[in-house]
Amino acid sequence: MANIMIRKNDAGGLVFYLPKRDLEDNIASIEFDTPAKWGGELKLASGGTYYIEPQEAPARLPVSVRAKRVDAPE
Repeated sequence: MANIMIRKNDAGGLVFYLPKRDLEDNIASIEFDTPAKWGGELKLASGGTYYIEPQEAPARLPVSVRAKRVDAPE
């Protein structure tokens, strides 16, 4: 599991950042996106997939969470 940061970009979309690899990418989709349940599978624009444990939506962004790589882009 890796520590990642999720923030909003200027257009209002979510951005994934993995400092260990200096990887930054837009989040194309997030499995759960409600105030009570936020997280699950994150699909990145590059094709990679990461998973964060569903939790209550953060009060504000950026937020640091632990994520597991499910699938990397080819």
